[in-house]
Amino acid sequence: MGLITLHNESIHQIKVPLPFPLRWVNSYLIRGKNGFTLIDPGLHTEASEQCWEQVLQELGIVYRDIEQIVLTHHHPDHYGLAGWFQERSAAPVRMSSIGYEQVRLLWGEGQPMTNSLLTLFQAHGLPAELLHPMQTHMDEFVAMVSPQPQVTLIPIGELIRLGDHDYETIHTPGHAAGHVCFYREETKEMLCGDHVIPQISPNISYLPGGIDENPLGSFLQSLHHMSSYDVDWAYPGHREPFQTFSRRTLELIDHHEARLATMRQALIAVPRTTYEVCRETFGERLTLHQLRFALSETLAHLIYLLDTGDLKRSDQEGIVHFQAIR
Repeated sequence: MGLITLHNESIHQIKVPLPFPLRWVNSYLIRGKNGFTLIDPGLHTEASEQCWEQVLQELGIVYRDIEQIVLTHHHPDHYGLAGWFQERSAAPVRMSSIGYEQVRLLWGEGQPMTNSLLTLFQAHGLPAELLHPMQTHMDEFVAMVSPQPQVTLIPIGELIRLGDHDYETIHTPGHAAGHVCFYREETKEMLCGDHVIPQISPNISYLPGGIDENPLGSFLQSLHHMSSYDVDWAYPGHREPFQTFSRRTLELIDHHEARLATMRQALIAVPRTTYEVCRETFGERLTLHQLRFALSETLAHLIYLLDTGDLKRSDQEGIVHFQAIR
């Protein structure tokens, strides 16, 4: 796996390793006359640190050449190294206000969202014997996002300077609350984070806390909006840069509409829990990491169907069940 690929003379794609099936996350270094903008530095692991040491050496730069660190969203594989880089570069870390609120809920004092998420999973049918392993798994991510950076907020809808050029900041919620993409109109380039990815579908998870009560609805709305942009090159958070951006947005819409239809069909005969629907949709042989996201994504789809009036909800002995409305 080549670590560095140069695109359009100033955008360096960096493949930062991940200890997950995705294998790597794309970070981007954008060269400017005053230094480099770093987009999404990656997950904080020893392998990631070694990767960045090698990258900086190959490019002939030092940490102080990083003038700013910009985040598309708060997920650990994008946000995790932000504080580590800030300590070495003294560069500001910039992200959306909603994204930063998610950071505080997930990894701030007491980790309130982690506890709420486990309670939510239990209410939606996660077996009791999986609760403690799931909590342990989620707690392991704290080290992968530490140290926490000092954050400067990005105004949504305004232009942001990345390298030597201005990019439009576009709010694209769905995959993550507060997710943003960056678009340079002159060259028709889109830094799209995890909002639009080739070959694979971004995870759409429901999380407690009231920030986004219908994340799949937000995602589909964002995709419809983004499909109108004229994009020659899109730079995603995973896989390779691609040129079929608008077509890919429509493919993702079709994918989720098909999944909604499948889930609704599975709920016609009898009420079922989110966990049961998750197992039928994603299979029985999931790791804890995969189960966490599959369960949250299943719930996001069921909440969408509940919101459209296709499902009804009932509580049976404290466990939430859903059933299709005929």
